[in-house]
Amino acid sequence: MSVTELLPLSWNQGFLRAFDQGDEAGPFGPRYIIVCGWRLTGPVDPAVLQEALDEVVARHEALRTEVVRSGDGHQVVHPPCPVRLTVHELPGDDRDRRAEELLNDAEAEPFPTKELPLIRAVLGRFDDDDAVLGLVAHHTAADEWSMQLIMRDLAYGYAVRTGHRPSPLPEVLQYRDYVDWERAGAGQDDGERSLAYWRDNLRGAQFAGTRTDHLRSAGVPKTTAWRRFTFPNTVTVAVKDIVKETRSSPFMVLLAAYVVYVGRREGTRDVVVPSFSSGRGPARFHDTVGSFFNFLPFRVNLEDCRSFKDVIASTRQACVGAYAHDLPFAQILGVAPELMSSVTRDDHAVVAFQVFKSPLGGDRGSAGAFEYSVFRRRQVSQWDGGDVPDGAMWHLEIDSSGDIVGSFAFNTNLYGQQTVGGMVGDFGELLKRLTADLHGPLEL
Repeated sequence: MSVTELLPLSWNQGFLRAFDQGDEAGPFGPRYIIVCGWRLTGPVDPAVLQEALDEVVARHEALRTEVVRSGDGHQVVHPPCPVRLTVHELPGDDRDRRAEELLNDAEAEPFPTKELPLIRAVLGRFDDDDAVLGLVAHHTAADEWSMQLIMRDLAYGYAVRTGHRPSPLPEVLQYRDYVDWERAGAGQDDGERSLAYWRDNLRGAQFAGTRTDHLRSAGVPKTTAWRRFTFPNTVTVAVKDIVKETRSSPFMVLLAAYVVYVGRREGTRDVVVPSFSSGRGPARFHDTVGSFFNFLPFRVNLEDCRSFKDVIASTRQACVGAYAHDLPFAQILGVAPELMSSVTRDDHAVVAFQVFKSPLGGDRGSAGAFEYSVFRRRQVSQWDGGDVPDGAMWHLEIDSSGDIVGSFAFNTNLYGQQTVGGMVGDFGELLKRLTADLHGPLEL
């Protein structure tokens, strides 16, 4: 018998259930995956890498957990099993582009949830001291925070096996420990207060849906395309200066600019934008691999905003309130049933917005024999990548060079390339203007 444990789905997977489209699409489909890449400098032994990968799967149960959605919904934890590691010898020319293409190819390959473990690896070698490693996980098993943990633990295992003595890894709790904590009613009083907050904050609110190019009912074939782009270093410098002046975060400043963009595009001053929280709860679960992320609505009213600084202040208040009352999205919908109504129309869709920063503080590390650095600056767009269940999603990061690098992932049955290109260009220009004149009059 391979089954070792049965446990209920975490409440934080309410987002997954809300967008469930069956086994062939949506968050339980074979394209709902996450891909992260790292550049490796130094000799890499694939056999040792395989052993370290397998150890990561043994350490983290979520990577070998089958999701059973029939009945009341539960998860089946299986014994450890080998990770599929594919090794490619890559040409030595234009290495950054070759690395991106390797990651794009890995992202385009379907990954059914029945194929355990729910993580794969691809190693592309340019020469004996230069390689790129791509880790691919199904999103029901891992979020972006988890991918950084997986790489950290992989580097530890590799270092130990090659005769090095890295600092010990922390003890790890499993995803089922989080489920037990949550099911036991942890923070029940806080939960009631949070429900009251969302009931009041979202009264009369609807997500600011974005008009689509194609009707849902038109039956256009769906893939999820990824339009990649960069914003120049001058914008990043301005954002960082504004962060200091307004005592905000890069996410708050960038979200504020996006709120202005959406308000102008959709002709509204009451803007509700979906984004994400880590959804992890207490610090003891910060080393746990799993699908913790949570879908959160951020509501900003532009009515009384006279400058971009005013928008940032309102956005900051919305962020502080949302994070302080973080609840699974399904529970929020329970007290704000009209929230999704605008984006279920035939000609509208929801567009999420996120700015990611590694929770582990740093994009570089050592695995003993080799050094690794995260591969953030992806610029090669692709037509068929990891799935967004419905609509589109902005994903922004600040890379080591200081540029803002981003992706706009969109369902091709809803949006066309020309529209998406225009959205990226328009938002970039607006961001440049807003950050150049924090106190100037705001045009809506």
